[in-house]
Amino acid sequence: MIKLMIFDLDGTLSNTLASIAHFGNTALRECGYPEVESVDDFRYLVGNGADALMRGMLRTVAGQANEPEVQRLRQAYDRAYAQDPFYLVEQYDGVLKTLLQLHRDQILLAVLSNKPHDIANRVVTKLFQNVPFARCYGQRDGVARKPSPEGALLIARELGVLPQDCVYVGDTDVDMKTGKAAGMYTAGVLWGFRDASELISHGADCILSHPSELLALPGISSGAEKGSFA
Repeated sequence: MIKLMIFDLDGTLSNTLASIAHFGNTALRECGYPEVESVDDFRYLVGNGADALMRGMLRTVAGQANEPEVQRLRQAYDRAYAQDPFYLVEQYDGVLKTLLQLHRDQILLAVLSNKPHDIANRVVTKLFQNVPFARCYGQRDGVARKPSPEGALLIARELGVLPQDCVYVGDTDVDMKTGKAAGMYTAGVLWGFRDASELISHGADCILSHPSELLALPGISSGAEKGSFA
């Protein structure tokens, strides 16, 4: 029986690709580097936290990434991002209605992101103010970031739910690795940043094309009319 769903944020609940590209290129310009040419290139740079994003951007535009430059770029990125973390951020179609229906079906809801903790909470509060998430954790000191299962297991433990009664929902290999390592049912979504082959090759138990399909997972008895979220 599914009792808890834990969601990734970027690429799963919110479409942040254009936002991340904007702030990433802003930081690159400030630090004297050329921009990453295409927003689409950021699809494969995100998912492992901000420092990994900085390394990926530097390798893309400069061919290498030494740690002093990574941290200089990170400081510029954080300054820009903190001014308006909602810039170009959008909900994915159908996500809000699905979350509210899951809550009505008495499924606990949580967010686990590699985005910095304060920013993750600001984005979730802004976009999903009517959704009663039981937990919302971004990257924090003392808790290993995804794909470590530590954060997912911490959420389950705090909410008194066994891992086998949880679904982890995400859009990248990092999310699939996190869910599998935590012993949770792992749902890969196609509306985010990566494709089905990546999700399947890293252990997705199912592949979803639209948020409403979460309501049809085994172990959920939804009162929602199927197809009503299209």
